[in-house]
Amino acid sequence: MKPHILTFETYDDWDQGPLEDTYVIHNLPHGGKIADLSSEAIANVEAFAFKGHEQLGASIMDAFPRLGMIANYGVGYDTIDVAHASSKGIKVTNTPDVLTDDVADLAVGMVIAQSRGMVGASEWITSGNWAKQGAYQLGSKVSGKTVGIVGLGRIGRAVAERLQPFGGDIHYYSRSPKDTNGWVHHDDIVSMAEVVDILIVTLSGGPETVGMVGAEALNALGADGLLVNASRGTTVNEAALLNALENQTIRGAGLDVFENEPQINPRFLALSNVLLQPHQSSGTTETRKVMGQLQRDNLAAFFAGDPLLTPVN
Repeated sequence: MKPHILTFETYDDWDQGPLEDTYVIHNLPHGGKIADLSSEAIANVEAFAFKGHEQLGASIMDAFPRLGMIANYGVGYDTIDVAHASSKGIKVTNTPDVLTDDVADLAVGMVIAQSRGMVGASEWITSGNWAKQGAYQLGSKVSGKTVGIVGLGRIGRAVAERLQPFGGDIHYYSRSPKDTNGWVHHDDIVSMAEVVDILIVTLSGGPETVGMVGAEALNALGADGLLVNASRGTTVNEAALLNALENQTIRGAGLDVFENEPQINPRFLALSNVLLQPHQSSGTTETRKVMGQLQRDNLAAFFAGDPLLTPVN
């Protein structure tokens, strides 16, 4: 008999087909409620194929008496109560490494697009303003700018390596110095923000990084500074960021993540100095296929009683 699993949100055909071939699928759509699931699902589900950015807490886990594993589709697992899962003997896995390149690519893309006003420039043409009013407003140069990376993990390092050929100095924040190609280490975010032109946040999510980039760091970045966040919305104090953007105490921001996704603060929508992305840093066909395969490989290992490939706890 096929094991029963619960999938969250929707999967592309290349993932859905293999899942259906292997498991009895019960699905919890975006915004769905556990109470809407069948008694068969509650009684028989042994693993979650978790996808999305909603909270997965104790009440959901405790509703399934046979739950033994949560296979997360993504590298970040800050929305999963891993401590509670561990206390219940529930294993958690994620999909690290496979999306590093895509996240780093998008972070650099946001730096370039926001500095050069690429979205606004495209709209300048499509609106007819180029023909009617002439040249678009000037942007800001990227080459030669000093860049600060907040969090030099896999993704932070990949971002720095991509930006190094642009000819500017690379600074980074971490608790201790890393083995780098002459990059400048800081153990304080504010002091780093004072000396860089572009601040890129690549921290892991979770309680320990909430609000690490706050009003003081944004003030230190200054009126010519650009902030890019490709990590989690919680890592930047969103109220402070909105104030800085509205008051133009920083030049602008490129954001792929927000505190209340996807219902983001409407104040962002009124701003002309922010580039907004719908948390799509891993959003390429190639990477999503690899993520889905790794999630399924972890599920297969769990049901076979084999060691998990990428365990979190």
